[in-house]
Amino acid sequence: MDYRELKEMEMKRAEAVIERLNTSTDKYVKYRLSRPITDIRHMINTSAELYGSNVAFMQKFDKEKGYENVTYKEALADVNGLGTALIAHGLKGKRIAVIGDNCYQWAVSYLAAVCGTGIVVPLDKELSTAELKQLVIEAEVSAVLFSRRFEETFSRMKADGDTGIEVLVNFERTEDGDGVCAWRNLIEEGKKLVEAGDRRFIDAEINADEMSILLFTSGTTGIAKGVMLSHRNICDDLMSAPTLLMVHDWDIFFSVLPIHHTYECTCGFLMPLYKGAAIAYCEGLKHIVKNLSEVRPTMILAVPLILESLYKNIMKNVRKQGKEGLVKKVMAVNKVTKKFGLDINKKLLKDILKVFGGRMRVLISGGAAIDPAILQFFNDLGFIAVQGYGLTECAPMAALNPDTHKNMRNDSVGHLLPGMEVKIEDKDEEGVGEICLKGSNVMMGYYNMPEETAKVIKDGWFHTGDLGYVDDENFIYITGRKKNVIITRNGKNVFPEELEYYLGKVPYVSESMVWAESDEAGQDDIITATIKPDMEEVAAALGEEAAKDTAAIEKLLWSEVDRINADLPLFKKIKKIVVRTEDFEKTTGKKIKRFVQTNRQ
Repeated sequence: MDYRELKEMEMKRAEAVIERLNTSTDKYVKYRLSRPITDIRHMINTSAELYGSNVAFMQKFDKEKGYENVTYKEALADVNGLGTALIAHGLKGKRIAVIGDNCYQWAVSYLAAVCGTGIVVPLDKELSTAELKQLVIEAEVSAVLFSRRFEETFSRMKADGDTGIEVLVNFERTEDGDGVCAWRNLIEEGKKLVEAGDRRFIDAEINADEMSILLFTSGTTGIAKGVMLSHRNICDDLMSAPTLLMVHDWDIFFSVLPIHHTYECTCGFLMPLYKGAAIAYCEGLKHIVKNLSEVRPTMILAVPLILESLYKNIMKNVRKQGKEGLVKKVMAVNKVTKKFGLDINKKLLKDILKVFGGRMRVLISGGAAIDPAILQFFNDLGFIAVQGYGLTECAPMAALNPDTHKNMRNDSVGHLLPGMEVKIEDKDEEGVGEICLKGSNVMMGYYNMPEETAKVIKDGWFHTGDLGYVDDENFIYITGRKKNVIITRNGKNVFPEELEYYLGKVPYVSESMVWAESDEAGQDDIITATIKPDMEEVAAALGEEAAKDTAAIEKLLWSEVDRINADLPLFKKIKKIVVRTEDFEKTTGKKIKRFVQTNRQ
């Protein structure tokens, strides 16, 4: 079929998705405001038409100044300019890598690469030079657009001649030179070409079913796999997810998670652009509280580590002031008064709410398991605090908890997204088995890895490697990772995540990792917990001097572990603890690398 027919077919398919969403009988599909989009280019074009004067991006372009705004129309003009210039520099149909801090330049570069130029390859800014080079070669990258600090890395890589790099673009440069283009100059060059009638980018043909995004996983083990995603994978996620949780065109998303991850990229970057909302970029983790007060956002996507840290800091301050009982009473009373339209939290707990900027509406946790009690705490404060579930291979969204308080299930990772299917394979006697998913958002496969693809996609079903169960209303519950399960000598399954959850509720535990080591005779498994203590809590319990004594710390931790063990069957009991002072080695998604030997010490 010709291109016009292809786009007509894609639009009919998108309209069918919307029709299915609008006529769904699922009581959790509450918001029926999605519009049909065929590809990311179509999404950003229609958003610019609908929300042209809305603020799309907020950023401190000059550290000496405050946040500056960029509208949808301005952003689209920059995307068109950059895309046109990239094509003019010979990059049509090629692989274009983007790497750097979360910023407007990253966002525009991603859109310019994927919306008509070629295939975008988001790279992890935490990788070593050797790892980056390996991925650049593997992905056959021809151009890299990057934050300033990567200029030397990629200039050397290009000069070495081992890669296919042809074009380098620095986000912050003001002048071209040394074989590196200045990002803003490139945009202005492209805008002039557009004004002169160059429509190679604007009218570029996009097939929504072809690979357009190549994302490398940064898992806790093994070699990175290249996940091949299409425009359709992303767009079907964008259309379905906001039926469960409302996104307004006045919302401000606070962007703090690494943008190259699909969680932040799809949910914290492309989703707000689809819905006409704004994205405000955090200057870095150490600036979170300051930036929250400056931006006063309404939504934040976080990993449990961030929410747990905020929770612990809030509770430490509350305890120091001797107000823990008061805060709990106020939140309990507020549950009742809110039913009558009176929110007493806003007045009595304003200092706590101020930490989030004063108008925070939604907190979404994803990427790992979170203690349901922490979500409930934030819900009781008056936020909508929910879990979501996804994987890079699902672009990434697969489940999301609805945003209505009465339907929230803090122990569930979410309700299956409409349009997806779920099944549990190889169930045990408790109904727990591997979670398998099917839907139009499931990846095309792993890049140049047909055997690895065949291992996880069988008869159209993606085998997630996550273990759990599904209730009769399609809420998903996760018990652990298949590859993490400890199978004891007598055939019993121990989920380390379960024990880590119990340890996480101990105030003296900052982080933990549960694993198994063989006894000296090699006849039995010793369930071991490596624990990094929360030294502030330890000092509060033992006193400053005793907190310097390793034996005293270990005794304190054992008292808590014994309490946990008392309620566990023998095969699950923690039999050894290792106290560590250093942070665990983690992925950039803030997950502890389980099978790194140094994390066990």
